[in-house]
Amino acid sequence: MKRIYTLLLGWLCFSQVAFSQQTYFNVPSSDILDKHNVAVQQQVNISESIRSSTTVNYGLGREWEIGFNVYNLDFQPGEHRIVANDSTTEKAFSPLVMLNAQKAFSITDHVGLAIGMQSGLNVLTHRQPQWVGFAYGNVAASSADDHYKFSAGSYVANARYLGDGPSAGFQTGFDAGIFYQKLHLLGDWISGPHDFGQLVLGMEVYLGKHVPLAIGWQRANKNGAQAVVLQLTYTPN
Repeated sequence: MKRIYTLLLGWLCFSQVAFSQQTYFNVPSSDILDKHNVAVQQQVNISESIRSSTTVNYGLGREWEIGFNVYNLDFQPGEHRIVANDSTTEKAFSPLVMLNAQKAFSITDHVGLAIGMQSGLNVLTHRQPQWVGFAYGNVAASSADDHYKFSAGSYVANARYLGDGPSAGFQTGFDAGIFYQKLHLLGDWISGPHDFGQLVLGMEVYLGKHVPLAIGWQRANKNGAQAVVLQLTYTPN
């Protein structure tokens, strides 16, 4: 129990205000929740291991939102256990618990700028938890009817978040509502030969007006490793 209190205190003391939100798959879509609305996104990556990532966001109004993330929860089916990385940056640290938030600025009715970061600590560790952080800036554009969306920008993060490789790079993503709120094509790409750098392409089917289910194909930049991505989102917007 003392260890839990110490971890929570460390998180509150050392984590910074963080920016994040819903993603296409991994790249922020730069959408902002309306005031008092809540969105939840659950992603599962399936390869030799199973990685779970969860995001919950809350709209504050004035183009702000905040929330929290549980990222990189890695389960090894062959070993029947959750695997934590707290010692090497060959891969990203895992699992991670972070605070997040996002601020958007409107340039025109259909073009905007979003800036942000997410920040927290690695958990399930026998060592001292260590800080991880990620920051970005995106330019986002949408069609007049919001059926098509696109964003592009840059990011910077530490090696514990990314894994070994460049600490800064480029990211972009798109969402094409071929049959709006029924069938969408979407994808994103993050540059860099580290654990975070990857391409994901897929499709999204709406189980309900506010509940899209996406399935995608993921390819790592570093070694070409492939995975299946499943992503379920609830958003009231």
